[in-house]
Amino acid sequence: MHAPIDSNALATLFSEARTHSAWLDKALPDALLEQLYDHVRLGPTAVNSCPARFVFVRSAEGKQKLAPCLSKGNLDKTLAAPVTVIVAYDEDFPETLPELFRHADARSWYAGQPALITENALRNSSLQAGYLILAARALGLDCGPMSGFDDKALNEAFFAGTTWKSNLLINLGYGDASKLRDRLPRLPFDRACVLA
Repeated sequence: MHAPIDSNALATLFSEARTHSAWLDKALPDALLEQLYDHVRLGPTAVNSCPARFVFVRSAEGKQKLAPCLSKGNLDKTLAAPVTVIVAYDEDFPETLPELFRHADARSWYAGQPALITENALRNSSLQAGYLILAARALGLDCGPMSGFDDKALNEAFFAGTTWKSNLLINLGYGDASKLRDRLPRLPFDRACVLA
């Protein structure tokens, strides 16, 4: 059993962390993105399926490819972000299970069940997106997760001819705190939780 993390760490991950839409002009080195993934990949997923796939869009060419897929409200902040992560999922993830989950023949559990594959890929890649947000914050980065894009256009632009499908986008960088709005309210425990 591990000791709880201290209040400073909790503040970094949750209470002081914010969703950013404005970014400082500071590049993220590839080594930092690799370090980020090294943390993300350790988070648990169902049968260690690890269905998420991450495209770190950081070049001008990549951003121009992404731009037509974005909603109007997400365009400027995404183009200004040093990196935009396309969090995708691989519908062919069961093929990796003999390597990733050696305890049983988990690949057979998904054979001939495309709806089950998509459901599990979407659920677990969403979980991995959450790990990415927490890992990024732990490494001193700020995040701006979002929907607000045309997934068909994005899949065509980035994943044509593959088994990858887009889930969500996360802008990454060093946020400009001077542009933050007041934190919006959250539901209290008694409205969002049930003790059963």
